[in-house]
Amino acid sequence: MTTFGKKLRECREAAGLSQRELAKLLNTSYSVVGKYERDEMTPSVEAAKKIAKLVNTTVGYLLGETNETNVLKDPDMLRRLNQISELPEEDKYCILYTLDGLLQNVKAKQAFR
Repeated sequence: MTTFGKKLRECREAAGLSQRELAKLLNTSYSVVGKYERDEMTPSVEAAKKIAKLVNTTVGYLLGETNETNVLKDPDMLRRLNQISELPEEDKYCILYTLDGLLQNVKAKQAFR
C-alpha cells in the first residue's frame, strides 16, 4: 500500500516543486515536508487540504481513499455528484443502480476486447 508520504512526494514532484518550495507555500520548514514524506509526521486536516491543492490532487488521493488524483476536480463530475446527493433517497438509489449497471456493462465489454 502506498503511504501518504509516498503519494505526497509523487504529487509534489509531478507538480515540479522541491520540498523547500512546497514548505514555503505552506509557511513551514522543508524539514516538516520531509517528515510528511517519510511518514514520520502527519499533517493536520487543514494542512492536508492546502497540500492537496498545491500539488494538484485531492486529500482523498493522498490518504489512500481513492486511486484517482483528479476525479473530484472535474467540475462537471462534481456538479453531477452534488445533484445526485441532493435527490430523495429513492431517486438516488435508482440513479446509482443504473450507473452500476452501465459501468458493469462497459467493464464486461472491455474484458472481451
